[in-house]
Amino acid sequence: MIELRSDTFTLPTREMRRAMADAPLGDDVYGEDPTVRALEELAAETLGKEAACLMPSGTMANLASLLVHAPRGAKVLVGSESDIYVYEAGGASVCGGIVYEPIPTQPDGRLLLEDLAAGFPVDGDDPQFARPALICVENTHNRCGGAILPEEYIERLRRFADERRVALHLDGARVFNAAVASGVPVAQLVRHVDTLQFCLSKGLGAPVGSLAVGRADFVAEVRRVRKMLGGGMRQAGVLAAAGIVAVRNAGRLAEDHENAAALARGLAGIPGIEIDPGEVRTNICMFRVTDPRFTWQSFVASARELGLAVGELGHGRIRAVTHSGVTGHDIEAAVSIVAKVLSRGPEY
Repeated sequence: MIELRSDTFTLPTREMRRAMADAPLGDDVYGEDPTVRALEELAAETLGKEAACLMPSGTMANLASLLVHAPRGAKVLVGSESDIYVYEAGGASVCGGIVYEPIPTQPDGRLLLEDLAAGFPVDGDDPQFARPALICVENTHNRCGGAILPEEYIERLRRFADERRVALHLDGARVFNAAVASGVPVAQLVRHVDTLQFCLSKGLGAPVGSLAVGRADFVAEVRRVRKMLGGGMRQAGVLAAAGIVAVRNAGRLAEDHENAAALARGLAGIPGIEIDPGEVRTNICMFRVTDPRFTWQSFVASARELGLAVGELGHGRIRAVTHSGVTGHDIEAAVSIVAKVLSRGPEY
């Protein structure tokens, strides 16, 4: 099976497995796992922030960040197509009494400043208005096809947040993809955000984990919230060891981007498939099946029968995600499978 449903299907490399087997361990809840501490120090240094905290998942890293930033009854401004809003089970509302205000997401992943401004009271501290505490953005943007937020946009967003005295959090699950594709150091890409999280278990290829990153006082509070949420892990250096390898080898993401671009070019040549190869900049391809014989469900099922796993990601679009488990040969085979499915139709 050619697995393109997500880059979460990566498997740890031999180098990661060796590092995991040999990792020195301790109790991380006591702050005494040396491998976890090494990963957290590496993450903070790489991202240009003061500190980092290993979390079991990106969902928990985002949730803990929101709980630290926003008191009960406050609201956070999130993109209407953001993973935080769509895929993370309303955790900030359930666990923290926080109000989500969805802001229209542009096709390139941006939240327009005028749309964000509408989420703030016009006349100062209106007692009827839930107080905004945080703005959240996503880079790369999953449901916008791996779109990269421009540095200058994030800088404008920083000024906007400062003028309104709210914090700026980045869901950077795939921020290393953004950095590699942009050709700039990841620390430069995130220098204007207060806090962020990034995933080890997507394109970076580690089996488990995400890092919440920011100022030392923020990270200290994240650790407290992590414990409250049940995320304290003991000898977590077994996992952190793979994360260290992943961060140090982030440059390999360029191969995934090349494969995604090749996939997009191949799909663009198939009648019944709608895709703009120019919009594919990282490791996510979004396309539509325009052949009227197919629903997205019948297309996905037909492709799977021939050995290709893809999935729908909102509004009838099909998503294909390249990663370290996908080779150039797999890309050629995937294009051939899609062409065969479209030529045969949904029933054969």
